[in-house]
Amino acid sequence: MMSGRAFVWGMALSMTTLLATHVAADAIAAQRAPIGPATRSYVRVDTPVVALTNVRLIDGTGAAPREGQTLIVRDGRIAAMGPTANTPVPDGALRMDLAGKTVIPGLVMVHEHLYYPVGAGTYANLTESFTRLYLAGGVTSMRTGGNMNGISEILVGQSIARGDKPGPWIDATAPYLEGPGMGFNQVQILRDTSDARKLVEYWADLGATSFKAYMNISRAALKVAADAAHRRGLKITGHLCSVTYREAADAGIDDLEHAFFAMNDFVPNKKPDTCVGRGGAAQNTMAELDPASSDVQALFKYLIDRKVAVTSTLTIFETFTPGRPLPRGLDVLLPQLREDYQRRYESTQRNSQSPYLRAFPKGMAMERAFAKAGGTVIVGTDPTGGGGLVPGFSNQRAVELLVEAGFTPLEAIRISTLNGATYLGRGDVTGSLAIGKLADLVVLGGNPAQDITAIRNVELVFRQGVGFDPKALIESVRGKAGLW
Repeated sequence: MMSGRAFVWGMALSMTTLLATHVAADAIAAQRAPIGPATRSYVRVDTPVVALTNVRLIDGTGAAPREGQTLIVRDGRIAAMGPTANTPVPDGALRMDLAGKTVIPGLVMVHEHLYYPVGAGTYANLTESFTRLYLAGGVTSMRTGGNMNGISEILVGQSIARGDKPGPWIDATAPYLEGPGMGFNQVQILRDTSDARKLVEYWADLGATSFKAYMNISRAALKVAADAAHRRGLKITGHLCSVTYREAADAGIDDLEHAFFAMNDFVPNKKPDTCVGRGGAAQNTMAELDPASSDVQALFKYLIDRKVAVTSTLTIFETFTPGRPLPRGLDVLLPQLREDYQRRYESTQRNSQSPYLRAFPKGMAMERAFAKAGGTVIVGTDPTGGGGLVPGFSNQRAVELLVEAGFTPLEAIRISTLNGATYLGRGDVTGSLAIGKLADLVVLGGNPAQDITAIRNVELVFRQGVGFDPKALIESVRGKAGLW
């Protein structure tokens, strides 16, 4: 049995190692992304200085596109930007003529997962295939919005930072903070507020950088968890049901998942600490609301005053809504998973009584109204539910759906880049095109400011100045996502 002194020394060593890991990660962020042997086959551009010339720039701030520009990348950062006619290309730079193409910031997506439903109540750990697909789709930074597989998400993020694997920068969320009632066999249940505090402290010590409360958490446990996370300088989000949005804001939550689809503040006969929003109750109630009403606007103001963001996840709700298109990218899944989702999709199309027929467009309207009221909207995809959402492809779809919801293409791009980076506390290093920021860039064929579906035409993805080949990343997992 370990002595008390040995245990204390071991804990001190563990914290020293963790601190060293974070210091190393910060050092990596100040240079080009490292490229290990397993990563090199996916790299197309590995040059210290790169000049992207004659290109259209959309900078992620919401500003109008700038035509005929040159962007210089040096040692992983944006070194210069300006009109091609008067922006000199440094000697020795790799010159890439991108006439007719668009460069946008790398997507920053904040409700992603590295697991996927593969059977009844079972979620497989797909850190290998999913990280490649996210990067191939233009995602250069992501937050995992919940964890079914413990330490793996933290470790894969560290592997990517070292260059051992291709993928985005990862803000790794700890396992869910959940009370009794859901029945997941991969989620530890909180017995009391002491469990909530201990879980936050344990996973923060292991390197988790975000936390997520789930549907059956109590108000008291949420408050304790939020306080514990904030003491570490970390944020907490939630997909809620037992706790209302107002109660969550009072508890100190930083973000609310699924925007207003999970809101139960207006569900009749809502009892404290009791989830009543399942079976479509929350969605049916939302479908009856007027976003311009005084009650809804008052809730918006309550959240805004307390600096609570909301995460749009329209992609997952689209899969529940009859009449919507089949998701893209299904061919990368294992045949069994692809066929299983196809059956679910066909069943959804036959459901003429689905609450989402009314709730889906109303949810879009609520997100737009919240933003108009001054609220912060960020975006993710939630590739779980009944399956069907494939990372990368679904992230592009998320941007398209924001435009369908009423945001302009430039607003949608800002939500998908700078808003997410700012929420994650990284807006000073990524999320927009600016001199000195990391060269996290996506080269697109076409002009997404005119046609947002150009977001699908990803030709090259730069992460910290290294250009990755999206086709090679996708082909490496085609027909195999679901295995690893």
